[in-house]
Amino acid sequence: MIDLKEHPHRRLNPLTGDWVLVSPHRTKRPWQGQVEKVARETRATYDPSCYLCPGNERAGGHKNPAYTGTFAFTNDFAALLPSSPVDELDPHPLLRAEGVSGICRVICFSPRHDLTLAEMGVEEIRGVVDTWTDQYSELIHTPGIGYVQIFENRGAMMGCSNPHPHCQIWASSAVPTEIAKEQAAQEAYLREHGRTLLADYLEYEVATGERLVCVNEHFVALVPWWAVWPFETMVISRRPVSGLDELSSDERDGLSDILKQLTTRYDNLFEISFPYSGGFHQRPAGSNKEAWHLHAHYHPPLLRSATVRKFLVGYEMLAMPQRDITPEAAALRLRELSAVHFKSRV
Repeated sequence: MIDLKEHPHRRLNPLTGDWVLVSPHRTKRPWQGQVEKVARETRATYDPSCYLCPGNERAGGHKNPAYTGTFAFTNDFAALLPSSPVDELDPHPLLRAEGVSGICRVICFSPRHDLTLAEMGVEEIRGVVDTWTDQYSELIHTPGIGYVQIFENRGAMMGCSNPHPHCQIWASSAVPTEIAKEQAAQEAYLREHGRTLLADYLEYEVATGERLVCVNEHFVALVPWWAVWPFETMVISRRPVSGLDELSSDERDGLSDILKQLTTRYDNLFEISFPYSGGFHQRPAGSNKEAWHLHAHYHPPLLRSATVRKFLVGYEMLAMPQRDITPEAAALRLRELSAVHFKSRV
């Protein structure tokens, strides 16, 4: 019999159909790679050179208002443009291109330059959740928009160009690849079982408890069975809603609370401002609402410490993703951490 704690094996992601190779025995190998010194980060509450702080000037002469909560604006260097043509170009039967149009926005979480979600209060995070919901509700009903991706890159190693607390929204005419995979899997599961895929998966995870990180009445944060990144997590709504716009006020409070708990544990893991790429997956425009189940993915690269990180290289780029730390071991480490941020301890 396979021992999931000792033997190499692969696990299936039912949302995408992709496999991940798990090699738990490799956690015993010594590390002799690059190690960097990491200083504890300190920032002022306001930075006059930051283009996201209140009252400061951005590119093109735009000036931020003196905002006191969240602040949303059109990205000055947008990856998608609303006026782009969406026709096809096929120079050869094997070569195909399609134009993609869209809208890109930036959401500042707070006027304070020195905060992260982990260091904000639940009430402040609720303001962020409300802004995400308003933006999704507007953009998903905008003519020509097929999907709305809300995502946050936190930390310089994840490509974040500004430490001010913020995220991005890319609303595109085309449905992205990963979303299309998840949609196909969820629709097929609903047809066969009459329930959402994540409802049944969540029921199993809550019953076993082995991969849970933190929970409340409305949301669950866990390390998924098929996790690729060292401390990858998912946040799943207990009620199978298809998008942020279907959450009740109490459920928005629950989401704010679970994000506070999760990101605090991330920071406490190595006592740093923990880097990750994270974002929500919710229904595309015109899709089957009954099949979609709101969830968020968080992909952090740190493996053993604040200096030892994991990127997809070698075998993972050429064959399939691979991980050494099992999802169960990662969940245990995160679950046992305090829900009080390390900077707040006396």
